[in-house]
Amino acid sequence: MTHQEVMEMMAETGIPFAYHHFAEGESPEPPFAVFLYPRADNFSADGKPYFKINHLDIEVYTDLKDVKLETRIEAVLEGHGIFYAKSEVWIETENLYEVLYEMEV
Repeated sequence: MTHQEVMEMMAETGIPFAYHHFAEGESPEPPFAVFLYPRADNFSADGKPYFKINHLDIEVYTDLKDVKLETRIEAVLEGHGIFYAKSEVWIETENLYEVLYEMEV
């Protein structure tokens, strides 16, 4: 999946998003998302990347637990044939929930 295809998929979620972070003072009101590629685990052959595997993290931030939003995001991921892992934390300093979706693209 190319970066452009990831951007288009993120737009399908219907919430504001940015790559890695929003600029200082420009973060929208929740819900919003950021996405990033924390690492790549490429498969090599003959000393070259034969098959490229990028890890993609999508971090969704909300001020309240939003099951409907999570369901919508998961439908977008599943619609693109993406298998994901999901975790959730409360960020006390920000008063926000973070739902993290981890996948390979």
